[in-house]
Amino acid sequence: MSAYCQVTQTRPQFGHAVSHAQNKTKRRFNPNIQKRTYFVPSMKRNVTLNLSARGIKVIDARGIESVVAELIARGEKI
Repeated sequence: MSAYCQVTQTRPQFGHAVSHAQNKTKRRFNPNIQKRTYFVPSMKRNVTLNLSARGIKVIDARGIESVVAELIARGEKI
C-alpha cells in the first residue's frame, strides 16, 4: 500500500533529518495512512478507502456521501 490519501491526495514529502551537529541526511515524511471501510447508502455497498488521519476528519465533517461523490467525479478508483 502506497502512502497516499484518496481524499486529501496527501503523498510523502521529502526533507532532511538534522542532527545536533547539523549533519543533514535525506528522509521521508509519510502521511498517517489508515485503511477504513464505510457503508455508502446511495451505492448500497461498503467502500474501503486508504485515508490519512486528516481525511478521516474530512469524512466526519462533510459526510461519506459528498466525499464519495467528489472521488467519483475526480475519477478515483473506489
